[in-house]
Amino acid sequence: MTERIPYVVVGAGAMGLATTWQLARRGHRVVALERFERGHTRGASHGATRNFNNAYAAAHYLDLLTLARTEWDELSRVTGEPLLRLHGLVTHGDDAVVAGVHDALVARGERAEVLAAPDAARRWSGMRFTGDVLFTPEAGVVRAAAALEALERGARRHAADVRFGHRVVALDERGDGVTLTVEAGDERHDLVAETVVVTAGAWSRGILPPSFPLPRLTVTEESPAHFTPIAADPVWPSFNHLLPPERYPANVYGMPTPGEGVKVGFHLVGPVVDPDARSFRPVPAQAAQLRGYVAEWFPGLDPDSAEPISCTYTSTDSQDFILDRRGRIVVGAGFSGHGFKFTPAVGAVLADLATDDTARAAAPFRLL
Repeated sequence: MTERIPYVVVGAGAMGLATTWQLARRGHRVVALERFERGHTRGASHGATRNFNNAYAAAHYLDLLTLARTEWDELSRVTGEPLLRLHGLVTHGDDAVVAGVHDALVARGERAEVLAAPDAARRWSGMRFTGDVLFTPEAGVVRAAAALEALERGARRHAADVRFGHRVVALDERGDGVTLTVEAGDERHDLVAETVVVTAGAWSRGILPPSFPLPRLTVTEESPAHFTPIAADPVWPSFNHLLPPERYPANVYGMPTPGEGVKVGFHLVGPVVDPDARSFRPVPAQAAQLRGYVAEWFPGLDPDSAEPISCTYTSTDSQDFILDRRGRIVVGAGFSGHGFKFTPAVGAVLADLATDDTARAAAPFRLL
C-alpha cells in the first residue's frame, strides 16, 4: 500500500533536519528521508564547528541571521544543549569592507568595533594584522555536530519520522501530490506527499524533476585544515581574512575547534567534483598555499601541523541561497559554503514555504 504523508523532506543534513524540526514543532506530520547513515561525511554538514559569522552588510542576510540567532537559542532551550560559542569574530584585510559591515551592523543596534592593527595584534597574539580590524563580539562558532543531534532530537520529540538509509530515486509531481520512489536496502516503495521539501545539497539536481527551474549548482570539494597552536595561552576568535587575489587564491575563514586546533581554510577554491566520486584528499598545491598562508599570518600556529578536512560546497553563481517553491515542491539549495550559521532560520523559511503557498523568501533567494 502506498504511504500518504502531508510533508516529506528529502535530505536530512543540517537544512533538512532544521526544516523537519520546524514543521514538526508546528504540529505537522512530516517524514525526513536521508540516503546515507546518520553522521556520514559525504556532504556538507559533518564536523565539530562552523563559523557563526555575522560580518554581513546585505539586509537579506542580516535579517536571516537575526532569525537564526533566535532559533538557535530556542533549539538550545528545548534540548538543553548549548549550540553557540560566542567568543567573537575578527574581519580584516579590506578597510572598505570592514567599514561597510561595521556601519550596517551598528545601524541595526549590533555590537561592533573597529580596531587598529597593533591593538588587534596585542589582543590576539596568535594572529597578524594589517589595516583596520572589525571585532563583533556576538559571533563565534556553531557546534555543528551537536546541532545536528539537537535538531534530530527536537524533531523526533514532536513526532517527526527521520529515516536514514532511505534514498529517493524518483520524484514526480502530479495533480494530487508528489510521488516519491524510495529505496531502503533491497526494498523499493512509493510515498505520496502533499508537499515535498528538497534539501539534498550536492544531490539536489539529480532528485528534482528535469523541468524544475533550478539554476546552475556547482559542487566542489574543499580542504580546510586544523592547525596546532604553538602555545596554549593565546585567545582565538573566529575570523575572516579578505585577501588580495594576486597573492592568494581566495579569502580565508577559520575558528578554534577545541581538541582539534584552529580551523583555517580558503573559501571556494576546490576542484569541481561528482559528490559520489570524491578523493577526500586536498589538492597538493592548495595545501601548500594554505600552509604558506598560515606561516605568514599566524605566528601562534604551527604551519606544518595541518590535519586536512574534506567537505563539499554546493554553490550558485551568485553564492546566494535558493529558498523557493514551485507547485508542490520546495527547494533549499546552493548554500555556497556560508549557510550553516543560518540553519534553523533556513528551516523556518522552508517550513513557511511548504505550509503556505503564498509565502515568499527574500528576493535574492527566489528562483527566476
